Amino acid sequence: MNEGWLAGDYLVLFSKSESEEAFVRYGFEEILPGYALLGLRSWDDFIVIAPTGETLSLPTVPLDPKNGEPFSLQRSLALTEDDRYKGKIKWYVKPLVFGGDPRDEANLTWVNHEQHAQLVHWWNHQYKTLKAQSLGA
Repeated sequence: MNEGWLAGDYLVLFSKSESEEAFVRYGFEEILPGYALLGLRSWDDFIVIAPTGETLSLPTVPLDPKNGEPFSLQRSLALTEDDRYKGKIKWYVKPLVFGGDPRDEANLTWVNHEQHAQLVHWWNHQYKTLKAQSLGA
């Protein structure tokens, strides 16, 4: 795993084997089949390669391809390491899409990669359920 700061973004970039493991851990085969997972951008977004070959920044919640934005990732990155954040991922206790406030310190916690995957999976399931309910109402 390669992680650190680059132009104001904290990036976590996975090796090929880490990418494959994270793909399964985050449930991409179910939610985003055909995508490749490269890493995280500023903790809130995934860096993915779409089936079209385009590199995108995609919010972790809701994990929906329509929310993807083009993202340029250079081949050789010189990330500035920051030991304060190594192995940690910022997480909003109440995700922003559910009304969480990014300025509220009580809404912020730090989790490890396994916890992050569990939270992303759980909150995306909640989002999908609520969306289905609202469409059926």
